[in-house]
Amino acid sequence: MPDLALHSLTRTFTSVAGSLEILRGVDLEMNRGDALAVTGPSGSGKSTLLYIIGLLDHPTAGSISLMGQTPFAMSAADQAAFRNRHIGFVFQDHHLLPQCTVLENVLIPKLAGGGSTAADETRAKTLLDRVGLTGRITHKPAQLSGGERQRVAVCRALINQPAVLLADEPTGNLDRTTAESVGTLLLEISREQNTLLICVTHSTELAGRFPTHKQLLDGRLVEG
Repeated sequence: MPDLALHSLTRTFTSVAGSLEILRGVDLEMNRGDALAVTGPSGSGKSTLLYIIGLLDHPTAGSISLMGQTPFAMSAADQAAFRNRHIGFVFQDHHLLPQCTVLENVLIPKLAGGGSTAADETRAKTLLDRVGLTGRITHKPAQLSGGERQRVAVCRALINQPAVLLADEPTGNLDRTTAESVGTLLLEISREQNTLLICVTHSTELAGRFPTHKQLLDGRLVEG
């Protein structure tokens, strides 16, 4: 069984103006170690697809299997625990807590599991060293550049050693050089940690660096 399997996934939004079908029967299978870039026009449903895979939204129809489990059959509490343990997120806006240091921000996902340990702190420092931020661990987000903040966000997404890493426009707010380095970082770390990586992006340059590229057009995934 694939580590990730989407079958006939549909997402429809309903409002007073009527129904809008964003995803129309999406099929996808991936395993750990795979890396996929998804492109498509604004409003095509790229982020919606990512949020469903990450259990931040729910499908209207169809099925999703993740790491051998059917997460949408779980209770809300079990689903949240599953998400925290198995899924890491990197967003376009880093969403770092301004009052916390770099190290504290990386350790935030551990709070949902009851708090961090000395081993967790060691892992966080190792990750920060991996992305070149050893000298910044006591800094606050306001003291960092945009690229540095995004690298902290990558470390935070990896602190629980997730099987799945989801990146939603991770280079959208960065200059060309910094975007290239963050893209390289995502691909390198996903290979090193055998993580299933899905990156939603408007950047054809970033998408072209991924081993697999698909487009979301008319609510369906097609070859890029």
